[in-house]
Amino acid sequence: MSSPETAPKIYRGLKDVYFERSATTFIDGKAGALRYRGYSIHDLAQNSTFEETAYLLLNGELPTRAQMDGFTAELKAARQLPPPILDIIAAIKTAHPMDVLRTAVSALAAFDAEAADTSRPATLRKGIRLTSQVPMIVAAHQRIRSGKTPVAPDAALSHAANFLWMLKGEKPSADAARLIDTDLVLHAEHGSNASSFAARVVIGTQANIHAAVTAAIAALSGPAHGGAAEDVLGMAQEIGEPANAAAYVQRKRAAKEAITGFGHRVYRAEDPRARHMREGVKRLSREMGQPKWYEILDALVKEMAPYARHGVNVNVDFYSGVIYHLHGIPKDLFVPIFALGRVPGWSVQILEQLDNNILIRPLTLYSGPEPRPYVPIDKR
Repeated sequence: MSSPETAPKIYRGLKDVYFERSATTFIDGKAGALRYRGYSIHDLAQNSTFEETAYLLLNGELPTRAQMDGFTAELKAARQLPPPILDIIAAIKTAHPMDVLRTAVSALAAFDAEAADTSRPATLRKGIRLTSQVPMIVAAHQRIRSGKTPVAPDAALSHAANFLWMLKGEKPSADAARLIDTDLVLHAEHGSNASSFAARVVIGTQANIHAAVTAAIAALSGPAHGGAAEDVLGMAQEIGEPANAAAYVQRKRAAKEAITGFGHRVYRAEDPRARHMREGVKRLSREMGQPKWYEILDALVKEMAPYARHGVNVNVDFYSGVIYHLHGIPKDLFVPIFALGRVPGWSVQILEQLDNNILIRPLTLYSGPEPRPYVPIDKR
C-alpha cells in the first residue's frame, strides 16, 4: 500500500476530472453559460425546435430546409413500436415508468435489424429511431396503465405535439406544444452528466446503442440525477400558498436542509435554461387559471435570493415539474419526459465515444487489509 505521502490523489465522483474532449456542449458554470455546438441555449430555446436542435447535436451544424425536411421525415417514419414491445409494457404496467422505459428500450434491440451493427452510420440511424420510440414508450405505458388503448401517432404533428397527443389523446394547443418543445430543447444535452457518462462507459466496451441508452436511463432513474422536477412539485404542494414560502425556507435553512430546485453540480450562477421555463410557467399557470403555482415558485426564488452569492441558484428543473403538472401529467412521468428529451444528447455522446473509442477503466486506490494468511474454515 502507498504511504500518505506517495498515495495518488482521489477525485471522488470524478469531480473536476476531464476524461475526454467533446465538440458538442460547452458549459461555463461560473458564468452560467450553455452552448450546443457553439450556439447559445438562449438562441436555441427562443428560435429553434426540438427536431432542429436534435439535428444540430447529431450532425454538428444547423440544417438547411431540405436537410430539416429529410430529418423530420426520418423521425416520423420511426414512430412505431413492434407489437411485442406493447405486450411487454402491458405485462409490467404496474412498474415505475422509468423501469418500464428501461426494459422496453432494452427489448427494442431484439427487433432492430441493425442491432448488431455498431458502426457509426448504423448507430446514428438507431439513435434517430430511439429519439422517436422513447416518447412512444412513455405515452403507451401511460395509456395502458390507465386502462386505455395506446394512441396512434399523427404524422401531421411535431415531435412535442405528437407526444402530448399520444399521451393524452387530445390535440394540444400551439402554445402547449411549443412549451414542451422548448423543455425538450433545454434538456437535450448537458455534457458528461451521470447518464451520459454511463452511456459512454457502455458503448466503450463495443456494446450497441440500445445497451448504452438502457444504461443511461438506469442512471437517470436515480433521484440524485433526474428527480428534481418531481421533488419541486411536491415542495410546491407542501407550501400550498405563496405566503407560506418564507416560513418554509426559514425552516429548511434552520434544519440545514437543501431547498429542492436550487443549486447544481455544474452551475454557480443561475442555470441558463431556467429563465425559459420560468416564463413558460408564468404564462401557462395564468392561462389555466392556476396562477398560484407560479406565484409559489416566484416567492421561493425571492426568499432564496440572499443565498445566490454562495452559488445556490435556481436550476431548470425548478420550473419543469409545475409545467408538467399543469398539463395534467402524473408526477412519476416527469423523469421519463426528461429522458425523451435527452435521447439525442445520449446518442451524440455515444457517437463521440465511438469516433475515438477507448475502454473507460479508471482506478480505485486499495484501502483494505494488509496481506494476511488464509486460515482453513475448521480453524477459524
